[in-house]
Amino acid sequence: MIKEHERVVLKNPVPAEGLEAGDVGTVVHLYRDGEACEVEFTTLNGDTAAVVTLKAAQVRPVGTREITHARELAAP
Repeated sequence: MIKEHERVVLKNPVPAEGLEAGDVGTVVHLYRDGEACEVEFTTLNGDTAAVVTLKAAQVRPVGTREITHARELAAP
């Protein structure tokens, strides 16, 4: 089960927020015993790119052998 403050990986894109599968965010709140979570996605310099409420099935924990990959956000 995913916990608050845990880093997670987005499984599917969220086009309305400019997010792509593979983007890494931090769980900032859990809803309904972990059925859903609010996830903050930030740029590498710490600016918030999006805060999105997602179903638990839309994210997964970060794997122990994964690394972060950079990409440029589309203009708002």
